[in-house]
Amino acid sequence: MPEGIDSVSEVSKVALIGLDCVPPEFLFGEWLGDLPHFKSLVERGVHGELASTIPPITVPAWMSMMTSQDPGTLGIYGFRNRRDHSYEGLFFASSTAVKQSPVWTTLGASGLQSVALGVPLTYPPKRMNGHLVSCFLTPDTNRTFTHPASLGGELNQLTGGYTLDVSGFRTNDRDQLLTRLYAMTKQRFQVARHLAETKPWDFFAMVEMGPDRLHHAFWRFTDPEHRLYEAGNPYSTVMFDYYKTLDGYLGELLETLGKETTVFIVSDHGAKRMDGGICLNEWLIRNGYLTLKESPTEPTRFNVNLVDWSKTKVWGDGGYYGRIFLNVEGREPEGIIPVDQVEPLRAELIDKLEALGDEKGQPIGTRVYRPEDIYQEVNGIAPDLIAIFGNLHWRSIGQVGTGSVHVFENDTGPDDANHAENGVLIAAGPDISPQEHPVAGMRLLDIAPTVLDLFGIDAPTDYQGSSLLSRFRTGEGFTQEDEEKIAERLEQLGYL
Repeated sequence: MPEGIDSVSEVSKVALIGLDCVPPEFLFGEWLGDLPHFKSLVERGVHGELASTIPPITVPAWMSMMTSQDPGTLGIYGFRNRRDHSYEGLFFASSTAVKQSPVWTTLGASGLQSVALGVPLTYPPKRMNGHLVSCFLTPDTNRTFTHPASLGGELNQLTGGYTLDVSGFRTNDRDQLLTRLYAMTKQRFQVARHLAETKPWDFFAMVEMGPDRLHHAFWRFTDPEHRLYEAGNPYSTVMFDYYKTLDGYLGELLETLGKETTVFIVSDHGAKRMDGGICLNEWLIRNGYLTLKESPTEPTRFNVNLVDWSKTKVWGDGGYYGRIFLNVEGREPEGIIPVDQVEPLRAELIDKLEALGDEKGQPIGTRVYRPEDIYQEVNGIAPDLIAIFGNLHWRSIGQVGTGSVHVFENDTGPDDANHAENGVLIAAGPDISPQEHPVAGMRLLDIAPTVLDLFGIDAPTDYQGSSLLSRFRTGEGFTQEDEEKIAERLEQLGYL
């Protein structure tokens, strides 16, 4: 038995199958009856919503899952991050930015071997006790994208050319996109089966990006509440059909993994329709916080060289959420906000942005956060404020010159969906007691400590999540039904 393993615990194999962007309503709703392999796992195990990070986006969510550290502690707030307090200093997140150890490193220290396939923020690949294939952020496969390096050639030979991602998935050529999407998903599961069959492993982890690309491209055709939905459109069953295909690939992989393997199905966040975009920098201009040297007459990508910093207090960045930065005296090169005015200004921005409605002035439920209020630590150069527009039904748009604060086209290409706060967790295996009702209160940060617990390994003391295993084993998890009953009881007692 490897050193560090509790001799009382039964050491078994654990497989984590990550499906980016899968929402609970798809796997736990009316589709489940047509997805026999997902349904089998739900029926013989536990399931429920998995609370994502703030923000609920691929980077940093997957690495938060693998390290049990929130984005602030990781110091990674999105795909692009400020390197320093200059206006231009940005870096793209990669494995080199991750200073904390992913779960497979902790397992490796106890002599256990892992396979990691496509987990975001694993490029460039680091040495590990096992085999690793880097993620969709890998520039191309002409460079080393695996550990060991020889694995890359093996996979290229197996597949005829390994596919990292569906490039250009924000396109109006949806037929061509769909063909490439299916090909990528088929290949990813082919590679997963190959690695599971041919490499030694105790822990197996993979992430498939296909569902995310599907949702961004086809949500409007499935959701009747989407503003662009048209009944009887030719793509109305595209998402459902993909999930049925995905279920088939899952069945093949489960057969390869074996019945004694404890299996997790997880997603980093969910998805929901996109109602529109809030032009954050346009709003800042109109409210006197941001001044440009010249005003563009057409939609223009925001660039720090456009800004008159001597008259600018605040600027923002777009994306699935809004990142808001203050031009602070003594911190930014041309900062003009006195340090003692930072907090009053943040409070003012929070009040105004949370009151911002839709194009008709109707409330949309925007929330604006101070990083120190939502993260255990704030490392790196964090945004001064984090804006979640319209309960994530609205995207943050960075462009200027749009002529409006509210827009209905994405600034980076066609996009039908935004991310949602909750992903999914399904877990089944020999040590997990089946539970009929969904388990409530599970967090993405709980996954790594749960995996370690299955192997009888104590979680590192800096982990922010807690193992779910005791709840999975006893069948006494806190369910959604429990939550509703407690709410009723509190209302009866006059507390609500």
